[in-house]
Amino acid sequence: MNRPAAVAFGIMSDGIRQGTWAWGSANRVEQAPGLFVGTSVFTGKQTWVRLNADPARFQVDYDVGGSPETMQFRNMSRVIPGDLLKIGADKCVVSLLTWRLATQTDAEWEQMGCIHEAEMFLIRGLLERDGADPAKVA
Repeated sequence: MNRPAAVAFGIMSDGIRQGTWAWGSANRVEQAPGLFVGTSVFTGKQTWVRLNADPARFQVDYDVGGSPETMQFRNMSRVIPGDLLKIGADKCVVSLLTWRLATQTDAEWEQMGCIHEAEMFLIRGLLERDGADPAKVA
């Protein structure tokens, strides 16, 4: 990405902003400090999310579920500063990872992969469009 790691981490670690790129939990609202709920664009059902951000490592673990009681660790994002990869301080690499549950069918797993690939394009668009304005990503 053509933005510094801190800017990308701002988008990845903001529960409300995540609702602009996470199709499984769009249009987020904060229900309690650090606890968010949004609506799946696929099923129309509510999806609850808690972000566990580690600013020192630019890493976010995402607990996800159909209710606050059923949330579990499901996804992780990591932003690697460009300096570490020798591509420059004004750039970074953003990774979005998920782990397959034993209960997921092949079709559900394939859908998850397609969704995350598309979400990466949305994240890139947010960074390219809004990344130059820290007020929009902070």
